[in-house]
Amino acid sequence: MGFLGILEDKHLQHVPATVILNEQPSLHASEATQGLKHGTGKNADIVLIPQPSEDPNDPLNWPKTKKMTVMAIISFGAMLYASVLSPLLSPALVVIAMEFKVEVADITVISGYMLLVTAGSGPIICALSRKYGKRPLIIASSLFGLLGSIVASAVPSYNGLLAGRIIQGGSISAFESLVVSLIGDLFFVHERGIWMTLIQFILGAASNFSAIIVGPICVGLGWRYLFHMLIAFSGFETILLILFVPETAYNRDHRYDIDELADDHLEDLAATEKRHGLGMNGKSNSDEIVKVETATSTSPALRPKKTFVQELAVFTGTYSDDNLFQLLIAPFAVCTNLAVLWMVIVTGGLTAFFVAQSYDMAQIFMFPPYNLTAAGVGYLSLGPFIGGLLGAMILGPTLDPLIRYCAKRNGGVYEPEYRLLGLIPSLLTGVGLFAFGYMTQNHFSYYATATMHGIDLFGIVCAAISASAYIIDAFRDMSSEVFIANMVFKNFLFYGFSYFVNNWTATEGPAKVFYTFGGISFAMLLTAPVFFFWGKRYRSFWHRHNLLEKWGIRTHAEM
Repeated sequence: MGFLGILEDKHLQHVPATVILNEQPSLHASEATQGLKHGTGKNADIVLIPQPSEDPNDPLNWPKTKKMTVMAIISFGAMLYASVLSPLLSPALVVIAMEFKVEVADITVISGYMLLVTAGSGPIICALSRKYGKRPLIIASSLFGLLGSIVASAVPSYNGLLAGRIIQGGSISAFESLVVSLIGDLFFVHERGIWMTLIQFILGAASNFSAIIVGPICVGLGWRYLFHMLIAFSGFETILLILFVPETAYNRDHRYDIDELADDHLEDLAATEKRHGLGMNGKSNSDEIVKVETATSTSPALRPKKTFVQELAVFTGTYSDDNLFQLLIAPFAVCTNLAVLWMVIVTGGLTAFFVAQSYDMAQIFMFPPYNLTAAGVGYLSLGPFIGGLLGAMILGPTLDPLIRYCAKRNGGVYEPEYRLLGLIPSLLTGVGLFAFGYMTQNHFSYYATATMHGIDLFGIVCAAISASAYIIDAFRDMSSEVFIANMVFKNFLFYGFSYFVNNWTATEGPAKVFYTFGGISFAMLLTAPVFFFWGKRYRSFWHRHNLLEKWGIRTHAEM
């Protein structure tokens, strides 16, 4: 039994994703691990997982400043498209409904159609990104966001708004899913926690900050100015993506992916690293090392570093030999993995409950006894913004040190299940939802309701960070498909809720609605111990009985 009760596997000598993270001389002072690439400075005892290749074009070898630049631009895009677009009209739902002389639910459904497009385009985005890389899809998604904003701002009618929002739906998918798997392209295991925190904060909490701004804009300038402003931001983001975000997909020889293999051949890899260190990285490299069936590609020949102009190429080749149909069904097929299915349902469900709250905000607070304006409703989003920010600030800086501590206590061996410890604070999600429903039903102060709103988002952000980091570390080879599946599930839920949440709240009252959401939240989160204690055994079982391999579906590029 491992540290904190993780059950050991009896079938494989080495379970994929279980890796030596901290070298401890008394336990792991082998020539194999000592010969591998390590971190620097305070991380000098950390084995880099996955191991970077010798190719300077390998994204793992990019300079830190380049990685930071890419993540800054991608994060801005995620904030602009995945975070802002969905709740953009929430504070102004009543105002727009009155202008077009329709029901509030009719305006909510407009955003629902946008999210339906987002969900429907997800598998297509996934398949094309696996085949042709992430860069062309991210740039195309940004262009959809720009075009949708232009249409929504130029056609001042209900149908024009509907058309603009539908086009904008094509911009969200890539920035909700591919940006998460991009973290695995650029960063090592011990570095991913902080970046996962940033992206999950943007996807889960930053939208509330936009609502604080959106409300006053609607009151002072009119809701159409939201789209006027988006045009400028979308154009700027598109230019940044074209100039400064190269392709991050890379066909690395699978022997370097020591977190994905049951037989990791560390001695052979260490010997190769030693030859490279001595300047003997010549032609015999691929002949002398034991070959391992790849999950990405065979080792590419060392190439000169690409120039800035070469990195501007939108299409950089193909990254998979699989046909597009096979890649198209992969996001659905990965859900046969129970750990993946659990993550998709839990994080998607919790996020959907929060979005349902945003659907209800104007309906609850713009009528007696609150009688707030659209700006006032927008200001209420300060509560969940602070809650989400606190969740990110607390879990972000502590998750990576926590898993390093657990690895040290486990003899230097890292288990991805240690990421799930971050789910403990997520139980506050149910507390916040119950309290929000009770307080709005009984007309408590909107300061109190905003606080409870913040508490439930605090828990949701912790859950999203922890569960997503766990899946990336445990099943990194299918990370793109996993987050596409997660995005599709969430957005179908968002679309479904847009049809009935407002009417349900009006007829039954907010207490019944949010008691239901809170109870389901508790039930979902209480399943986490199953994957914490038995997760390693399940990873072994999945490796030995991988349904995707039996069906001939590959979730990786194999050249």
